[in-house]
Amino acid sequence: MNFVTFNPFRTIGIPNIKYVKPELMYKEREKIMDADYCLFPENWQVNSLVYGMKKKIFPSIQSIQLGFNKIEMTRALWSVAPELIPNTEILGRNQENIEKVLREFEFPFVAKEIRNSMGKGVYLIENAEQWEEYAENNPYFYVQEYLPIKRDLRVCIVGDEVIAAYWRENENSFKNNVAQGGEISFNDIPSEACTTILKVAQELGIDHAGFDAVFVDDRMYILEFNTLFGNQGFQQMNISVEQKIASYLNKQLPLNN
Repeated sequence: MNFVTFNPFRTIGIPNIKYVKPELMYKEREKIMDADYCLFPENWQVNSLVYGMKKKIFPSIQSIQLGFNKIEMTRALWSVAPELIPNTEILGRNQENIEKVLREFEFPFVAKEIRNSMGKGVYLIENAEQWEEYAENNPYFYVQEYLPIKRDLRVCIVGDEVIAAYWRENENSFKNNVAQGGEISFNDIPSEACTTILKVAQELGIDHAGFDAVFVDDRMYILEFNTLFGNQGFQQMNISVEQKIASYLNKQLPLNN
């Protein structure tokens, strides 16, 4: 099997792979057309690769496009598992919606930028002044109920399996991301949560993502997923994501011939 990668850092060690800079994809079209799979394209490349060049890509088009911003991600999650999503409002910026949020959400609540990761662009809104500041700086509102948690569960999907799951814990912040100081724990991972998240991923066609889930009074909620997830947990578990990707893709090609 021959691969083209647009992100060499996420494909180190995968055999039979060639690198194409994303901005050179049209100049290196021949190299792309000879590949069985194109790996880790950027969002802007996907339509040309899939619809124009008729190429198979990894992560899947669903993974890339739904993971591109929190609005489309949440709408997709609502479509397959609404009971797993915290109370969330997605609104355009206007005075009516600014007031609507204050009527419907008690302080504190969480407001997020629609495109960000690693805990950036996530705000704990504790008063009207903080809400007004967020509203001034965001043309779209993504508002979610505050859940009183001290940790979240990261469940990592590659292909058709959960390759890793671990807790991220942070006593000093409401953000548990490792990039925000969260610590990793592998103790008492709930297998039923992994099974549920894998089912959600498969219903949406997502084959490469790190899902973030939390538990409140024994009820699980899915907060979001990240198509390009961090590797700190894998390093501690001695898991090669690249080997998992290569193994999965090698299984797929005969099915499509």
